[in-house]
Amino acid sequence: MTAPDADRLARSMLALLGHEDDEHPTGNRQTSGTWSKAPDFATDPERAAAVREASARDRERYLNSGLTPVDCRFCHVTVAVKKLGAGHTAVQWSSEATLRCATFAEVRANGGDSSRSRSCPKLSDSIKHAVAEGCLEEESTAPSPGDG
Repeated sequence: MTAPDADRLARSMLALLGHEDDEHPTGNRQTSGTWSKAPDFATDPERAAAVREASARDRERYLNSGLTPVDCRFCHVTVAVKKLGAGHTAVQWSSEATLRCATFAEVRANGGDSSRSRSCPKLSDSIKHAVAEGCLEEESTAPSPGDG
């Protein structure tokens, strides 16, 4: 007994599940030569614009929801912070902040890789200070990006 042709088997499974094979069209169907998971709504500009707008809102929410700028009291870099609970703090570093951070600069000067550093202790102190001053919520009340 010979093994079935994997490509033929995969196409038959897709057909069985009701999916069309966009990469290997059959018959007279015209294709643009590109494939996408989502339609581009090229024939419906109004809907395409609405999808672009919704995607931009989603992107902004996923990247920035609940983040607060916090300045390091030692080297004065600014990072975006969201406290998710007592044991978890999300910190988004910009390229500039990573380069200007005194602790990370010291790691690099000693031949280390600052991207492997768990955190900057001086920034951690600044985050605690921001919470104590009321500039940063101890636990974010912003909805999670997936709750939307």
